[in-house]
Amino acid sequence: MSADLTWLLIKNNNSFLVKRSGVQFSSEAGNLLNKNSFKYSGLANKKTIDITAAPSGRGVVVATRKTSVPAFKPSKGYSKVTLSKGVRKSARSVAGLTRAGYRADLRQAALARVSAVLNSQKPVKASPKKSGKGIRANKH
Repeated sequence: MSADLTWLLIKNNNSFLVKRSGVQFSSEAGNLLNKNSFKYSGLANKKTIDITAAPSGRGVVVATRKTSVPAFKPSKGYSKVTLSKGVRKSARSVAGLTRAGYRADLRQAALARVSAVLNSQKPVKASPKKSGKGIRANKH
């Protein structure tokens, strides 16, 4: 089935659609910005990039959909790579993947997603306790 026909069928009704306060979001795999639009759809497009946190809690998993996989073998339709060397190397790998002719229009969204996932995995720094100023603050 063509991507356009698939999009026409699923754009208003699918199980991943989230409608909140007049805006439509989509929670499907392969949708980098979670927008309900044809460009970012992970269901309608033949080529998609999915960036998620690694199960170990360190790094990201980049999954790309292969185009020449038979319909009766859906599990073999994705190639997955775990990137855990750091922010710069992960971003460089994803940028190279998108630049190589595989959805170059999604490069900025993919890099933003990698950055957001890796920043969410950083430990939270403990903020220093603020000391009060003045005579009353120093009295105990």
